[in-house]
Amino acid sequence: MFAVLARQPNYAPHLLWVWPFAAILLAIAILPLWRRTHHWWESNRHKLLVALVLAASTLLYYGLRGTGLPQREAHGAGGEPAGAALIEAGPALRETHTDAGAPQRTAPGLPTVRAVLRHAVIDEYLPFITLLFSLYVIAGGIVVRGDVRATPVINTGILAAGGLLASLIGTTGAAMVLIRFLLRTNQERTRKAHTVIFFIFIVANVGGCLLPIGDPPLFLGYLRGVDFFWTLGLWREWAFVLGSLLILYLLWDTWAYQREPEAALQQDETEREPLHVAGLVNLLWLLGVVLAVATLDPGKAFPGTTWHAPPYLREGVQLAMVALSLLTTRQALRAENQFNYVAIGEVACLFIGIFITMQVPIELLRAKGPELGLAQPWQFFWASGALSSFLDNAPTYAVCFAAASTLAPPGMELLPVAGGMIPVALLAAVSCGSVFMGANTYIGNGPNFMVKAIAEQSGVKMPSFFGYMLYSGLILIPLFVLVTLVFFRG
Repeated sequence: MFAVLARQPNYAPHLLWVWPFAAILLAIAILPLWRRTHHWWESNRHKLLVALVLAASTLLYYGLRGTGLPQREAHGAGGEPAGAALIEAGPALRETHTDAGAPQRTAPGLPTVRAVLRHAVIDEYLPFITLLFSLYVIAGGIVVRGDVRATPVINTGILAAGGLLASLIGTTGAAMVLIRFLLRTNQERTRKAHTVIFFIFIVANVGGCLLPIGDPPLFLGYLRGVDFFWTLGLWREWAFVLGSLLILYLLWDTWAYQREPEAALQQDETEREPLHVAGLVNLLWLLGVVLAVATLDPGKAFPGTTWHAPPYLREGVQLAMVALSLLTTRQALRAENQFNYVAIGEVACLFIGIFITMQVPIELLRAKGPELGLAQPWQFFWASGALSSFLDNAPTYAVCFAAASTLAPPGMELLPVAGGMIPVALLAAVSCGSVFMGANTYIGNGPNFMVKAIAEQSGVKMPSFFGYMLYSGLILIPLFVLVTLVFFRG
């Protein structure tokens, strides 16, 4: 985004202006726990209010700051003010040239605000939420019927199936297809929060590592020139983490199962229903979404041609797939699935604020990135992973990808990408860090929040923001240390 800004340290924001982004994270973490705000926070309208107020604070900063250029009018070749041309150009502070050849940037005030909004909302948030919305609605029409026994082995099998499915239809699609079936299977159990937590770890994050359509960060890499099937080479890291989590879950759930009340186990044994899948026509619409996302990028030629898709055609096709899903799926199936728009609404309300407020920390990272001293795979694995835990893993991947592509350490194999080369070992570290560690918090990856919301609607008492981080800290962080030692030491 802030390419010019990154080259001009004077334009880097002060660390203080990260506060709106920190505030929205604290609101997500604290307001559900505080007795006076607990019920108030349950409303998506109130979540949106908090998100917009904090987003407005960030926009106020950009409006007052502008670029800090001297106040003099500059005109483009057509005679209009250069700021106006820059508004149309897109990202804030993008470089342009006047008729005299001097570079100009957006002026303080409305031009800069509009440019930031265009980048944060039009270029990033809308494609992000359109993809999540499309996968959420279409997958909501697929009903996995049945109430099988909620034994540790069966639960582990469901998680393993989700870990495989996530790379094929995306973490959001896989999560929406399986979460309600998993909850229905375990409805007689009294101990089930840990099952949902491992579902977030595996299905909503780790499972999407093998293909670009599996998780948004990898799709960004594909758009930057990484071969579509390159990520299949991460199968060792994927298998190591997925297998470790499945083993840990099996042990944990075995312990929990042995402590279930006898009445709950008896009810689980007697209330059973054969497995059956309905609404399979939605697999066709899911495929349409995947193909649209993979081929209709306006900045890249359609495969095998020189044709470029017009802006927003990709999003239009995804929404068309949603419309076809709603038209071809009986409403009774969605009712059976207990489908509603509350969960995706919560994500939409919170992430509009997150995408706007995170522009300051992302800009700060771009400006100060070369000073961070990152050079080794383990450093990129943890840097991309730590930031992905809080900044959303897609933009974090983009920043770390850019940083890695500026390096050429001796002895490291290089991979051709758009605009240059990138060390393969560093790209693997960034990819795995962004995908795996998106599971560290509820906001690390879009499906995390949706799974949490659906589980809570079904009566599962999920841990708070910090409570979830306790689980991830005790389970995932030691596992990621092992991943570092096995795959990313040097």
